[in-house]
Amino acid sequence: MTMTCTNCGRPYPGEGAPYKCPRCGGLFDTGDWNFDPAQVDASQPGIWRYRHTFTGLPADFPAVSLGEGSTALVWAEALGRQVAFKCEMFNPSGSFKDRGTTVIATFLQSRGVTCAVEDSSGNAGASFAAYAARAGIKAGIYVPAAASGPKRAQIEFYGAEIRPIAGSRAEVTLALERDLAASSDAYASHAYLPVNLPGYATAAYEIFEQLGTAPGAVVLPAGQGGLLLGLYRGFGALQRAGLIKTLPRVVGVQARACSPLWVLSTAGMSAYGFITEGPTLAEGVRVKNPLRAGAMLKMVAAGHGEFVPVDEVDIMRGRDELAKRGLYVEPTSALVWSALEQRLAFLPDPVVAVLTGSGYKYSQ
Repeated sequence: MTMTCTNCGRPYPGEGAPYKCPRCGGLFDTGDWNFDPAQVDASQPGIWRYRHTFTGLPADFPAVSLGEGSTALVWAEALGRQVAFKCEMFNPSGSFKDRGTTVIATFLQSRGVTCAVEDSSGNAGASFAAYAARAGIKAGIYVPAAASGPKRAQIEFYGAEIRPIAGSRAEVTLALERDLAASSDAYASHAYLPVNLPGYATAAYEIFEQLGTAPGAVVLPAGQGGLLLGLYRGFGALQRAGLIKTLPRVVGVQARACSPLWVLSTAGMSAYGFITEGPTLAEGVRVKNPLRAGAMLKMVAAGHGEFVPVDEVDIMRGRDELAKRGLYVEPTSALVWSALEQRLAFLPDPVVAVLTGSGYKYSQ
């Protein structure tokens, strides 16, 4: 499997680590990949037992790993049904981002990168700071000035330089790109670089192994939508391998204050001008322009998924409902509770809800 530019078709360069196509500025993607159960290496820890599905890595290059993956699937009653909660907050830095970051850090190290920057509302930055420390990469993390205090502290404890930017989440990315133009740093972007998508897909393989079957539906928060796209493609790889017959319905959940994927999937491109980037407690999904929106909207058009919005007043109520079941999550993860209230009656069993980040990352 190779990475190519979605605009001009150029293959990803054999040297360096550009975050977008050097020829046309287009977005790189991996396309679909294959899953071979015979190549799953049980001797490797966590997600690295699925290394044969990863892209862009030399076969013998050592993994930059902190033991990510193999997270629990916890069953609990929800709205009169049993729902399986995939506890991604148990990853090393406290969020699902570690599944992708371990691959990104390994890729960057294999390309000789020693300094890199990342922009994040918190979780991706904390994750990259952790794996950069592990890899010996000097990291600079751009975050919104209003980012959650515990996440900022976590980034700094790993030894990364934190660069708070006043303004919206989009303005943070713009600030990084302006600085990058005058720098030799690599951009370790969880949004642009596609090598993390097969890492996210490992959650699909684990869910299949833990259930012993394909889920009927998967509900999860969606900002940039990398985890959603990775899961969707991961289940697609399982289907092509003949391990599951049908794809689960994928339900992406957004805060209504910033819900571009919901707006575009329900009202079409003509409604683009009505998309807002309002303040929300669910800071992890405050993304006005998700880079891979086109791929996710194709999923919806194919009948395999949908997006739902959650009102601000319902976010913390969802957090509290999950806590009553022993599941302590940050507000972004809590979006799934309201989504279950809205859509559970229409979803086939078994239903899996993905809890993306730990409650310890949030300060009231």
